[in-house]
Amino acid sequence: MNEGNGGIGLKPIIIDVDTGIDDALAMSYALNSPELELLAFTTCFGNVSVEEATRNTLAVLEKAGKKVPVYAGADQSFNGRIKTRSAKHVHGEDGLGNTLTQEPLAKEESQFAPDFMVQQVKNRPHEITIITVGPLTNLALAIKSAPEIIPHVKEVVVMGGAVKVPGNVNAYAEANIFADPEAAEFVLSSGLPVTLVGLDVTMQTLLPKSKLDEWRAAGNEMARFLADMTQFYISYYESSYHDIGGCALHDPLAVAAAIDPSFVSTETMSVKVSIEGEEAGRTVGYPEGEPKVRVCTEVDAERFLEHFLSRVV
Repeated sequence: MNEGNGGIGLKPIIIDVDTGIDDALAMSYALNSPELELLAFTTCFGNVSVEEATRNTLAVLEKAGKKVPVYAGADQSFNGRIKTRSAKHVHGEDGLGNTLTQEPLAKEESQFAPDFMVQQVKNRPHEITIITVGPLTNLALAIKSAPEIIPHVKEVVVMGGAVKVPGNVNAYAEANIFADPEAAEFVLSSGLPVTLVGLDVTMQTLLPKSKLDEWRAAGNEMARFLADMTQFYISYYESSYHDIGGCALHDPLAVAAAIDPSFVSTETMSVKVSIEGEEAGRTVGYPEGEPKVRVCTEVDAERFLEHFLSRVV
């Protein structure tokens, strides 16, 4: 449990990250959200290696002055392939916009992240919300090892997918699903109560570049840290999306949907993931079929941005 966020009536949360820049923004947003009881951050390969994601998660917590347990998870995909692709062109060589100057002092816990997930759901049935903002590998491994937890998970909020819009890795696939399509298909077909916060809504959000100067003017180390890394992220966005003037808030929107589901509107459908060939990682929604998941299709972007900015630094 993190400092100051324990107590009755809070929503117990595990956030599964592959900590790059928007993961760090989501972490800071969650750390400053009094509705949440942050049980832990769990880490996975994705934007960077699992070792780098774990280091980055500890570094963000250290900058924020918060103590939340960190559990390292999968270093390769669900089917055992070694993960080689990274997103360092998006997130920097260190995954945090090349802002890290020293290793964090704290260390991760010894328990394997999927085992921690299983343990927490068994200890607190029907209470735990799991937010995933990286590949779905850790969650897939958890429910593969202990399928009996599936009906006891309160909710899973997944930043991933592109059901009605193009992907961002290629024309078909969103990056988190593309990184481990087998894990995504396993989770989405498991019967877990999933809300899919994909590019359908996250690309409707925008953090304006002008906000970074306001963060720097706030005069605290965490605000400068987030501003400097986000500058790198926005530079990538401006090279890929001409005249965008900012960056999308992918991972923070998943946190927002867990805090207040009214930020988004959803449609219920069956979502299948292509696992092979040119369209690997594509998420396709069908009105028929089971199990169903909630796919976010609309977002109150202005209200969400205001909420995010009021808490992130």
